[in-house]
Amino acid sequence: MLRETWWQRAIIYQIYPRSFQDSDGDGVGDLPGITRRLRYLVDLGVDALWLSPVFTSPMRDFGYDIVDYCAIDPLFGSMQDFDELLEAAHSYGLKLLLDLVPNHTSSQHPWFIESRSSRRSPKRNWYLWRDPAPDGGLPNNWLSEFGGSAWAFDEASGQYYYHAFLASQPDLNWRNPHVREAIHNVMRYWLRKGVDGFRIDVLWHLIKDDQFRDNPINPEFKEGQPPHWKVLPLYTTDRPEVHEVVAGLRKVADEFDDCLLIGEIYLPPKRLVAYYGKDLEGVHLPFNFGLLETNWHARKIAELIDEYEGALPAGSWPNWVLGNHDRPRIATRVGGAQARVAAMLLLTLRGTPTIYYGDEIGMTDAEVPAGLVCDPLGKSVPALGRDGARSPMRWDGSRFGGFSETSPWCLCPDEGPPNVTEEESNQASMLALYKRLIKARRHNPALTIGSYHPLVATGDVLLFRRSHPGCPSVMTALNLGDQPAAAILEGIRSRGRVIVSTLAADRDGEAVKDEIDLRPHEGLLIELLG
Repeated sequence: MLRETWWQRAIIYQIYPRSFQDSDGDGVGDLPGITRRLRYLVDLGVDALWLSPVFTSPMRDFGYDIVDYCAIDPLFGSMQDFDELLEAAHSYGLKLLLDLVPNHTSSQHPWFIESRSSRRSPKRNWYLWRDPAPDGGLPNNWLSEFGGSAWAFDEASGQYYYHAFLASQPDLNWRNPHVREAIHNVMRYWLRKGVDGFRIDVLWHLIKDDQFRDNPINPEFKEGQPPHWKVLPLYTTDRPEVHEVVAGLRKVADEFDDCLLIGEIYLPPKRLVAYYGKDLEGVHLPFNFGLLETNWHARKIAELIDEYEGALPAGSWPNWVLGNHDRPRIATRVGGAQARVAAMLLLTLRGTPTIYYGDEIGMTDAEVPAGLVCDPLGKSVPALGRDGARSPMRWDGSRFGGFSETSPWCLCPDEGPPNVTEEESNQASMLALYKRLIKARRHNPALTIGSYHPLVATGDVLLFRRSHPGCPSVMTALNLGDQPAAAILEGIRSRGRVIVSTLAADRDGEAVKDEIDLRPHEGLLIELLG
């Protein structure tokens, strides 16, 4: 049985540092800017911050192409700035998680420069090099997620190297024990500094087929879909050997007290949960992205929850995510009214929730004209562009939203989107809703560590109950439709009272007995009274 840990009760908040707060007027968010906004995060009620990469990088992929894993890029500040952020976060009782990117480096990393220098280089086998095919062509049909072949030709050595993403992001060879030890030492460096864990980038990519076999053709591929979907990544992702690698990462984490490992893994639940590891020796939380990909309908979401809960290994702990820096924002995907319902869903399901910065004020994706696209993925595969979800945080109604005094690194709409200052003065705002839900979660252990019980519902209504010994049970009732709905409470013998509505405070304390009436796009959190 998993012992109770800080991250079971925690709410994680993802910060995309480039877009959170600029402190020095260069239009790019930075570490001192994050430090400046810690009080806001404390008032919101979150427990841990996850920072997207802040390491030294040429920024071809905005920090996911790393040159030095143990240094801070000057764009974000200095190591002293990082130390001050870490100390300040801990003084507020906040945990700090960093983004570990072990699948690939920048092509400017000293490891790759040495690997590329000669076929006889001691670091040649730190990356994936292959001779051309017998006909002189590509080694196989593996595709880059950023478009085109995943093989780049090196004229000097006459071989190809593999890159799952940009050609300037060569993949490391995780079958090489020296690579493993090097990344393990990176982890130790930051953990000794006092960071509280890592979110691990593209964890399911780390091991590739050692025979370099062609990926099978996707029989369901349709024109207009992302080009890399033409093949099924059978030999390039989720290989059986990856779990040994994950266990090795966990072993390093276990050298330190209460270190949390979260894995980025886009897989269906039955394959996702394998990353908890045999005997729970994998990552603590394999990111569950089901809500990013499931149709926004009550019955589909109920099926997802049941499938996920049913697949979890004994003793493991679930988690839920509504958004991140790679996907359209929840308010863009489902609309502002349903984004409120989604907030209640996220914060009342069993498991650790992660909030993406700005979702708590209802930010939507910025509409970025083609000529202003910054994202390399958006330039090569426009349908997957990520700029819209990475626009700067809206702190107030001033030009550039209080994010910066100068034009930001990417598009920042001047009008329209909500901002923190306005939301803080409005008791019916999205921000107020998030704070109420987080407060309710803190008040009742049933919502943090309690068990999950699905309840019978039909149509666009989703019902479930959370319970924990010694405290009142709580029921969540969500109307995912645009029409009024009613739910009959079958099997519930308790009376209840409304403690939070997603729409307004006008139902606070309202008695609930045999039936729940829900307004369009309304969610209710109901405390059961015995």
